[in-house]
Amino acid sequence: MKRLKLLLCVVTLLFCISCKDMLEPEIENNLDLESTTNNASYAQGLLLNGYNRIPTNSWSFNDVSTDDAVTNDKNNAYLKIATGQWTAINNPLSQWTNSRAAIQYLNLFFSVTDQVKWAVDQNINKMFNDRMKGEAFALRALFNFYLLQAHGGKGTNGQLLGIPIVLQPEGLDADFNKPRATFDDCMAQIYRDLDMAEQLLPNDFEDIATDAQVPAKYAGVGKDNYNRVFGYYFRGRITARIAKAIKAKASLLAASPAFNPSATAKWEKAANDAAAVIDLRGGLVNLNLNDIKWYDKDAGIDGLASGVNPSEILWRSDVGSSNDLERSNFPPTLFGSGRINPTQNLVNAFPMANGYPILENNSGFVAASPYDNRDPRLKLYILVNGGTSGTSGSVINTSANGTTNDALNKVETSTRTGYYMRKLLRQDVNLNPSSTTSQKHYNPRIRYTEIYLAYAEAANEAWGPISNGTHAYSAYDVIKAIRKRAGVGASNNDAYLESIKSDQVKMRALIRNERRLELCFEGFRFWDLRRWNANLNEVAQGISIIAPAYNPINVENRAYQNYMVYGPLPYSEILKYNNLIQNAGW
Repeated sequence: MKRLKLLLCVVTLLFCISCKDMLEPEIENNLDLESTTNNASYAQGLLLNGYNRIPTNSWSFNDVSTDDAVTNDKNNAYLKIATGQWTAINNPLSQWTNSRAAIQYLNLFFSVTDQVKWAVDQNINKMFNDRMKGEAFALRALFNFYLLQAHGGKGTNGQLLGIPIVLQPEGLDADFNKPRATFDDCMAQIYRDLDMAEQLLPNDFEDIATDAQVPAKYAGVGKDNYNRVFGYYFRGRITARIAKAIKAKASLLAASPAFNPSATAKWEKAANDAAAVIDLRGGLVNLNLNDIKWYDKDAGIDGLASGVNPSEILWRSDVGSSNDLERSNFPPTLFGSGRINPTQNLVNAFPMANGYPILENNSGFVAASPYDNRDPRLKLYILVNGGTSGTSGSVINTSANGTTNDALNKVETSTRTGYYMRKLLRQDVNLNPSSTTSQKHYNPRIRYTEIYLAYAEAANEAWGPISNGTHAYSAYDVIKAIRKRAGVGASNNDAYLESIKSDQVKMRALIRNERRLELCFEGFRFWDLRRWNANLNEVAQGISIIAPAYNPINVENRAYQNYMVYGPLPYSEILKYNNLIQNAGW
């Protein structure tokens, strides 16, 4: 019996020893915020979190909730909101969680960066601190822009509201029940952050060759130390040039009819902000044909050095090799799912090669051959019936009586409109299971064409089509250059543009149309229609082709309400915080 008791004691002791880790866990390998002062990598991680959350790091294809496209994916969230299921509970366009989380991390970064030991040498330490603070200011402005775009609007009190302005980290004991600031106050904060970014950052991250090129505020550090902080190694991160472009995007939003009923001064600011980016590039220069194929091998994507941009790209994501876009959007006969289907509405928006809209008397449009003699961008961006695609240049038949799965509504991966998306896709990708290949891709965060079009739109509103304020070019000059680059109006000096160049209303329509064409499938149309107070409910149309007849068909109705010019705040936030005012109608 004594032996049994002794054995039980030993077993109990061993059990207790073995359970030590369970009963008293070891200190976890988690760093607190104070640890950042001696851990520069951890501190920089707070900043890099912002880069990781940039919405344009991936494609949204919210175009399928506009008059530009539909999708054959019946579970697509944007299809659902376009057809009546957009609510404050179901909002795939919300930036409330993502952008506010990014701002929290950036505010945490601001709270520690001045104490972080970025480098042993104090001068180099200051440069690192300045650079990363500049990046953080620009990123915070960018995320506040996305919040305003998605959630700014007229509250139930009729006032134009933005979002709560948060400039400090929010701890567990923070007051989260903050009211929304006015839209104008939010814009003022965005401008302040961007001004700080421009002061702290160089125009570009490039090595300098001599000590004499070191900026005066860092005099004495030497070119090698300067390059260590501001050199080419950091290409791809935010610069003063990019901060100016973010300002141009934000200014255009603020000047637009949905947020600016009449103030000419806001249009002037938007034009001036866009011009600052254009002038930094040297004006209306370097517009070449390959700019409109920036996503393709013709634009040099395969040979891009680390961080280097093609001439069209101001800021982009990293280059990666994949075939995901092609797998989702190639026609079925090329082993794709044909997800994004451009509408007849968008096809009709492309003019003839001579520059005239297809319904104009001088256009030369022939209904029996609707894709002939059209703007070259049409077949570059949209795969039409009889067009070619893929590595073998396969002819794609989208007719209603076609015999392959590419035909209209043939199978669940077939087109619903008679068209497939071609833009963004690498035609040298092969999806055949026996010989699948991938190719290089990247996402543009900001393109120069976006900035050109922002200037044209704002300048036309501020000064008219052919006046230029204090700049060397007008709205007309920009549109002339963009259409010339595309090969539009080459045979007749763009006679249509010349005929309307003194008419502000017609120029407005043309500028908006050029924006629609140049930026299609890149996630702009949804927001553009709203900031313009334009028609949200144009029926998405397609084409039923049974040779020789081309018959337009209604494919999908839109079910937006008037108040949906502005997006909602999340319903859960409204329930939690009584100081938050919801946008009217939601």
